[in-house]
Amino acid sequence: MNEISTAPAPAPNLAPRRRRRRFLGLSADDAIKAFFGGNAFVSVVVLTLITIFLVREGIGFFGQNHQNLQVYRRAGLEYVDIMRAQLEDHTALTRYLSDLRVREFQALTEGEKLTPEQANARLEAFDTFANQFSDTVVPLRGIVSDLTEQATALKEKFVVAGDRAEEREQLLAEGKSEAAAAVKVDKVDFAHELQPILGTLPMYRDSNREFAQAVTAAVANPPTLPQPELQARMTRFQELAREYVAGFPAIEARLAAWDYRKQVPGWQAFTAFVFGRQWLTASFWQDWYGVLPLFVGSLMVSFVALLIAVPLGIGAAIYVNQMASPWEQRLIKPVIEFISAIPSVVLGFFGIAILGQALRTLSQQPWLSWVPGFPYSERLNILTAGCLLALIAVPTIFTLAEDALNNVPRAFKEASFALGASRLQTIMRIIVPAGLSGLVSAVLLGFGRVIGETMVVLLCAGNRIEIPDFTAGLAVVTQPVHTMTGIIAQEMGEVVRGSIHYRALFVVGLVLFLLSLLINFAAQKVVRRYRISIG
Repeated sequence: MNEISTAPAPAPNLAPRRRRRRFLGLSADDAIKAFFGGNAFVSVVVLTLITIFLVREGIGFFGQNHQNLQVYRRAGLEYVDIMRAQLEDHTALTRYLSDLRVREFQALTEGEKLTPEQANARLEAFDTFANQFSDTVVPLRGIVSDLTEQATALKEKFVVAGDRAEEREQLLAEGKSEAAAAVKVDKVDFAHELQPILGTLPMYRDSNREFAQAVTAAVANPPTLPQPELQARMTRFQELAREYVAGFPAIEARLAAWDYRKQVPGWQAFTAFVFGRQWLTASFWQDWYGVLPLFVGSLMVSFVALLIAVPLGIGAAIYVNQMASPWEQRLIKPVIEFISAIPSVVLGFFGIAILGQALRTLSQQPWLSWVPGFPYSERLNILTAGCLLALIAVPTIFTLAEDALNNVPRAFKEASFALGASRLQTIMRIIVPAGLSGLVSAVLLGFGRVIGETMVVLLCAGNRIEIPDFTAGLAVVTQPVHTMTGIIAQEMGEVVRGSIHYRALFVVGLVLFLLSLLINFAAQKVVRRYRISIG
């Protein structure tokens, strides 16, 4: 007897069947997936190409910089610079005296109400003393001037020989043997060529001895200044002069031990760039590519910008997200976000024409004389550029901070109100702490936004390639600086492709690129932590 199956019959498929159209074997879903996936892939490819391009163009800089430092030593420029540093120290002492004279002149004209003629007459003894000290360096300056000409001539001879050798190699590579043989390459005998420079050491020692005696005699009898503060500065000047003279034997020892045959270590090409305090190009003497003043300038301007933008951006985000009425939200949000649409070059013009002048005029008001750095004369400085960069950073910080506050679960707020907390208590003790990681991320991304800005800092930062004087305290923000983005924009159009200057600018760009990646990486780490913390 056959068994009767009791299993239920399968349900009929009543779903409507559509005929999928395909193009090149892809359905519509496949095409959409390929489109978005392709965009993501393109982004990765572009980032990779940019990185490769920066590394390829910039990496050769360190080899060229090593050669640059090697020529600096072999041609004797390093030797002469040891003496030149002695001249610069004397010049610094002369500036000290000049500053002291200005203070004494102001004390006579403003304190004792003397006329300029009467004040100058009172300062005759001071002028005689200052001139006597200034003239002591004349013999040394003559020696350095002569050695400078000889060293630069030797450097030029070496560079020309190098260029011709390179030309010969290029002709040989092209198969032009006859033309290559016609290129004459002069061999530079450094041992012979440097003898006129090194042979001056005995004369330098004799001159140095007389120089030390002259300086000691010049500062022995300084004029007496009526103000105790200025007299104390004069006493300090005598101490500095004695320390200056005491350093002469060390200079002579360095000159005696100097050896042009000593190889420049390869790592020095890297440290000279990272820790170098000079960015000096197209110099008749020696080019230096030190990124430190540019790096410090970028950080200083960004710091001032964040100091202004963070309270404004975070505060506006908290107000709009937690306190503002709907019509205030509709008004404030578009206005802040519109600031980001203003071209940075327009902000730069505004900084040059209006803000810089306005801040300088404000600094010269007597009732603000207590502010550090006020009054100041440079209208383009860290403060002016920082104020304008703050305008650029506020929309970024505001938008991201408000998104972070929106992501705080509503249950946190409702639970706080249910426990009897006020609105302000809820905001400051629940909402802001819960969104703190997102707020920090907003600040980091705002920092990444301002440190990469170019046009505003190029127009308004003052473009002085020098590390600011931090001994001035808070007044340091009134000093001009140059930035990494500004130097690239300013000099890239003028350099020869493939030259050391060209590659140095690419390495600066690489530093900026890595710094931006580091900031974004830190922001992503903070965001990841934020997502975990609110569950």
